[in-house]
Parts: sequence; C-alpha cells; structure tokens
Amino acid sequence: MKIEDIIKSTAAISPAKKIMLNILYTQNIISENFHEVMKQYDLSSEQFNVLRILRGQKGKPANMGIIQERMIAKTSNTTRLVDKLLLKGLVTREVCENNRRKMEVLITEKGLELLKELDPLVDNHEEKFASNLTAEELELLNNLLEKYRTNN
Repeated sequence: MKIEDIIKSTAAISPAKKIMLNILYTQNIISENFHEVMKQYDLSSEQFNVLRILRGQKGKPANMGIIQERMIAKTSNTTRLVDKLLLKGLVTREVCENNRRKMEVLITEKGLELLKELDPLVDNHEEKFASNLTAEELELLNNLLEKYRTNN
C-alpha cells in the first residue's frame, strides 16, 4: 500500500518527504511486531539489544560506554536497562578492578539460555519482513538505506 493511501494524503508529497514517511511508518510496523515477540518474555527491544551486545562479548565484560556505543537506539538509558536485566538475573554487574568508576557487565547463563530460545523467534521475525523481497532487492535496499543515512 502506498504511503499516501496509508496517511490519507490528498496533496502531492515530495520524494524526500515520502521516503522519510515510508521509513518511519515501516520502522513502527517492525517495532510493533518485534514488541509482540519480546512481550511474552517480558523484554523490551532495548533490553534484548543489550543482551545481544553482551553475548557478542564472548565472556568478556562490557562497560556502560561499550554497551551504549553499540546500541541501535542511542538514546536509551543504558544504566536503567542494565538495572532491569540485573533484576531479572540476566546480567551481572561489578565494579571494574582497574577503574573503580567503571561498571563491568556480563551476561549470565540464564541470559544466554534466554537468547538461545529467542534466536529462532527473532530470525523468524526478520525473515517474515524479508520474505517478499529477492536476495538482490534485499542487498539493494540495504545499500540504499546505508547511503541514505550517511548524510548525517
């Protein structure tokens, strides 16, 4: 469905505005669907992102700066996210031995097990959105989106 139909616009929309509206609208649909996947596990997409970052550390601790740097949503309150994961037993947090002002965060075995359970659900979510595009179209879309955002 065209974005003009979705927002019920009767006025002409410039290509620049149209792409912005399309990206924002698509992002909302993807987020809503992803939220439904995470809801049954009492996780936000940002908490899930932190867990994946920590799993990617392969057993090495990450400080708040590393986590924040790798977050998809840079505006997330990393400390609050880690606090919530700590309460759920999915991460541990300790003071860094070399720098007492730094906190080191590690994913727990429980966190790793949760990600193992979530991996196929997340893969399924991603494949659902990609299913009506060819491999070439997916590559083109990725390249165009990367090119589009490099003007920032």
